[in-house]
Amino acid sequence: MWNYIARRLLQLIPTFVGATILAFVIIQIAPGDAITRFELDPTVDREQIERLRQQFGLDQPIPAQYAKWLSGVFFHGYLGLSLDYRSDVWSVIRQPILNSMVLVGLSTLLIYLVAIPIGVYSAVRKYSLGDRALTFLAFFGLAIPNFFFALIMLYFAIWVNDHAGMRLLPVGGMTDQFLGGVPRQEAPWIARTLDVLWHSILPVIVVATSGMAGLVRIMRGQMLEVLSQDYVRTARAKGVAESMVVYKHALRNAVIPLVAGIGGLLPGLIGGAGLVEVVMAWPGITPAFLQAVSAIDIYVIMGLITISTFLLIVGNLLSDLLLAWVDPRIRYN
Repeated sequence: MWNYIARRLLQLIPTFVGATILAFVIIQIAPGDAITRFELDPTVDREQIERLRQQFGLDQPIPAQYAKWLSGVFFHGYLGLSLDYRSDVWSVIRQPILNSMVLVGLSTLLIYLVAIPIGVYSAVRKYSLGDRALTFLAFFGLAIPNFFFALIMLYFAIWVNDHAGMRLLPVGGMTDQFLGGVPRQEAPWIARTLDVLWHSILPVIVVATSGMAGLVRIMRGQMLEVLSQDYVRTARAKGVAESMVVYKHALRNAVIPLVAGIGGLLPGLIGGAGLVEVVMAWPGITPAFLQAVSAIDIYVIMGLITISTFLLIVGNLLSDLLLAWVDPRIRYN
């Protein structure tokens, strides 16, 4: 197994290099850079501008800039220096990445906790009233755009708070400045954690809705197919309890496609969470990315793309390992 993981990681190096080369070239093709705004200011000394270009390596050819950045990533784990913040890129993007991971992690957990039981229920009770109602909700979740659903949820939160006369639901943001009458920094860690979880309620529901809807339909279809197999009919003919047939014999085989889809779920959720983060003022990857693009902060942009590419790689590897755990027929050497 460890040999397989090592081989996969080595094979993914060319993919990583190719993706980052493409991103770096596209960024460099765009007119201007982070120093351009100083050039447009007549009060800024020209020599100071040249020193800044030399400091950040912007006076070198594009291949030399990329080679220097890539060597720093591979050999030192150094993502470069932010041209806008004048500090290490990782210190700039660390918190937005962690914030997005909170949102994506909770959304992933909610998706699987809800989608699998609902998919099993819909398959076992095919064409029942409950199945039809859940099918309608699934198509609703697939059809409604995330940003529009986020606006609806914000309106709903405001409506609830107004009618209750108190703040029952959060309206944007990730944290409160004061907790229990004291500044957030001085509050206990459990209070800070609960504050983040409370603020994440609406964004998590919005982000999870589309992914949940798709997985419900996949789970239902897989369960219907598995329940029609010969070995399931044989188990029922032998008098095996229906719950045992559904959850032990059928579910384990039906869940395999869902496990295989984890590889694309993480980057997909991050992409889906992007507009939600903007609409609901969640300080995650997408707002940081938009700010970096606005400032033409090359290395912050590359750092965020690098993390997204890494998540895709890790997600694909994780799905392969989970497939081997779920399906005993799969073995990696």
